[in-house]
Amino acid sequence: MTDDARVDLYIIDLPDESGSDDQLPIVVIHGLLGSADNWRSHLKVWQRSRRVIAVDLRNHGRSPHAEGMSYTAMSQDVLAALDKLGIERAHVLGHSMGGKVAITLARMNPERCASLMVADIAPVAYQHGHDDVFAALERVKAGKPTNRREADALLAEHVDSRPTRLFLATNLVRNEQGEMEVRVGLDEIQRGYEAIIGKPDGDRAFEGPTLVLKGADSHYVADDMLPALREVLPRARVVALKNAGHWLHADQPEAFQQAVDTFIAAHS
Repeated sequence: MTDDARVDLYIIDLPDESGSDDQLPIVVIHGLLGSADNWRSHLKVWQRSRRVIAVDLRNHGRSPHAEGMSYTAMSQDVLAALDKLGIERAHVLGHSMGGKVAITLARMNPERCASLMVADIAPVAYQHGHDDVFAALERVKAGKPTNRREADALLAEHVDSRPTRLFLATNLVRNEQGEMEVRVGLDEIQRGYEAIIGKPDGDRAFEGPTLVLKGADSHYVADDMLPALREVLPRARVVALKNAGHWLHADQPEAFQQAVDTFIAAHS
């Protein structure tokens, strides 16, 4: 497979439980080392009123591993998933790296995005910040633990934060030999890391309605980033969730859901 070749993503597709079928679906895109499964509690809430789609990005979750982590490639993967499902237009939500994927999709294919929701990320380049996380996962790969307790001990050699280790452990599965192994394409992600921390792709602003949700305790959407954000997302409304960090949808799930629901209702 050549770099950035299209990947057939794993998809969660939940039908609208209301039976109305007159609402546009919402598409959810996870962040770095996350997966669609991380969002299941939110998906079930949104499913009450509309169809909900969540994807595992390339090299994540149950999706195939492939070279290339450019935002153009990842957004085209998502677009192909929507084409496969027959979805011409949707509300698009992305968290962290997934937010940059969503921004790229909206910039390059604005006709497919009824609205854009970006969770705790700005359209700017960031500094390296995941060396300890990568080292922890590499330690698990080398250590071949046989249970989650052993895996956590290996992760703890590089990551002190228990919540972060629990998040990383969502990427561990048991193989046929009974060992816990890392299911993400860790090598491909590390080779593509410069693209991941870079700016989203696209050469024009997205002029559609946009909500940027930031954690009040997070540094990912700092005040000095707002001019760049406004240049790319001129209609963005920036809302800070109190007592929330980078994983704001987990820190304040009800407030996050309410903000998303209110925004979508205003643009449906």
